[in-house]
Amino acid sequence: MKQKLDLANWSRKEHFEFFKNFEEPFFGLIATVDCTKAYDNAKEAGVPFFIYYLYKTLVAVNAVEAFRYRIQDNEVVIYDRIDASSTILREDHSFGFSLIEFDRDIQTFKTIAQNEIERVRQTPGLFTRSFEMDNLIHFSSIPWVNFTSLSHARSFTFPDSCPKISFGKMTLTNGKREMPVSVHVHHGLADGYHVGLFFEELQKQLDQK
Repeated sequence: MKQKLDLANWSRKEHFEFFKNFEEPFFGLIATVDCTKAYDNAKEAGVPFFIYYLYKTLVAVNAVEAFRYRIQDNEVVIYDRIDASSTILREDHSFGFSLIEFDRDIQTFKTIAQNEIERVRQTPGLFTRSFEMDNLIHFSSIPWVNFTSLSHARSFTFPDSCPKISFGKMTLTNGKREMPVSVHVHHGLADGYHVGLFFEELQKQLDQK
């Protein structure tokens, strides 16, 4: 479900009108998150760590209203729920796009994610299903690299306002586990303040069961 945002009375109306016409309206930043507790909690819950931190990411995304905004026909809509389109790696080192629906029950989400991951791994090609919705984040994991910067391939002719979130390599130092997280958002919909809210919420979610 979605509803239209009242643009006329939106405090960011001028910002939206300004940035929506940019050839590259996305901006991004990277921060490091502490995943020590999350790693242990995932093991205790019997949930693969990738699925666990994807779940926590979606909880945080759905908690920050600006991350649920999307641009449609020059208007802004607010979705009730945001799911994930994640890249899924196959044994031949190719990947396919998935659609992993969000569920607030972690065990239900685990089943949804595992079924979709297996489906993509058994389906050739990049686009393994139709994507007719934009209540998504574009999600990826780069577990081989402890990156400090990241950019995304984008088609400027394709209308896109979905946040893009990527996790990097987990490192262990003196018993503390950390991961870099890259977040790119449409500047017509969100500012650094909103990205800060997301990182604050993500860290909170990673620290609790």
